[in-house]
Amino acid sequence: MGIDQLNPMQIEAIDAIDKSKEVLILSPTGTGKTLAFLLPLIERLDPTLAETQLLILVPARELAIQIEQVVRDMGTGYKVNAVYGGRSGSKEKIELTHAPIILVGTPGRVADHIRRDRITLHGIKNLVIDEFDKSLEIGFEKEMKEIVSALHSLDRKILTSATHKEEVPGFLEFNNPITLDYLGTVSKILDLSWVHSSKNTLDTLINLLESLGDKRGIIFCNFKDTLDGVSQFLDENQVEHTCFFGGMEQVDRERSLIQFRNSSQRTLLATDLAARGIDIPGLDYIVHYEMPPREEEFTHRNGRTARMNADGTAICIKGKNDKIPDYARGIKTKAIEEGAKIPKNKWKTIFVSGGRRDKISKGDIAGLFIKKGDLEGSELGVIELKTDCAFVAVSSIKADALCHKLNNERLKKKKVRIHKI
Repeated sequence: MGIDQLNPMQIEAIDAIDKSKEVLILSPTGTGKTLAFLLPLIERLDPTLAETQLLILVPARELAIQIEQVVRDMGTGYKVNAVYGGRSGSKEKIELTHAPIILVGTPGRVADHIRRDRITLHGIKNLVIDEFDKSLEIGFEKEMKEIVSALHSLDRKILTSATHKEEVPGFLEFNNPITLDYLGTVSKILDLSWVHSSKNTLDTLINLLESLGDKRGIIFCNFKDTLDGVSQFLDENQVEHTCFFGGMEQVDRERSLIQFRNSSQRTLLATDLAARGIDIPGLDYIVHYEMPPREEEFTHRNGRTARMNADGTAICIKGKNDKIPDYARGIKTKAIEEGAKIPKNKWKTIFVSGGRRDKISKGDIAGLFIKKGDLEGSELGVIELKTDCAFVAVSSIKADALCHKLNNERLKKKKVRIHKI
């Protein structure tokens, strides 16, 4: 997975989970909490027991999908499934027929499957509630209560949060937990500043993106209507980007994040849905096109960059008539450095209509693209393998020819469709 060594929080968390049945991990987004709880809990699973043993509750679909992918990338050999709203419940019913050893899901969907007797509960000894405060904040308390009260065999409970805002609710019966508090210890934002716009904030945004060149980052807006207007302006100025907000179809949200993760899109235009609960590594900057109403959202947005001791940049755009929020007073002002035309993306994302269910591996895909697609190794980027499809980053120069050449080729025994997204 490209990890040379664990960080201090992960090392302490593993030790705490081994020693205690109740652990609360408080650590900023991007510090590796997922591995911190997965590593010791996977060690506790019984490979001879073919039923669900570890349940992980998360507040957002994207986080469920991510944790499922992390488990697969770890190569544990254990069956893992993610369940969440916005996708077919009947499809999940089929997946749950063969019980996953590790189940990840949003509280609403997990509670629904429990009511329908689709999840075997007596083997679940380990419970993680990731970003527990976020689940409470968005109204999942009733479902969380229902789930916890149905789990009679629990041995260990792990809670995580990126804030210290919420108290642990009584129904979780956290009596004597070990608390690890790493909040405020790892952020190293290189540059937090205001950029004042004398005329049009959209023109200022373009100038800012020109100064940032080929760096990767998120532009935050407060509202979908604002986001739509910014997106249209970026399109008119031929600035490549992708969007991420609550009103999007789930498949479109997933594809936006895939393109952003594999660098076929360098710029993500988003609401605060992207401020926490999703794992996007390696951001160089974030831009507050609109300042959030509360300091908490401001902190979470800034936490998207300068993660895991890396440097980053956070920039606030101030329109001529905008008021500076109280929480942002004292932030320095800087001028935008002159930049060249915004470079085009070096990568494009290719969709492949075959996945794990078809016994297709990343190696199979790489082999097809390199041997029959005539790609050099350096022209093949990140491959994300899903249950029924895959997404492959390839050199943008080769993308069209590659799709023409490989569409309807065979991968294993399956003839696959291949096209750009």
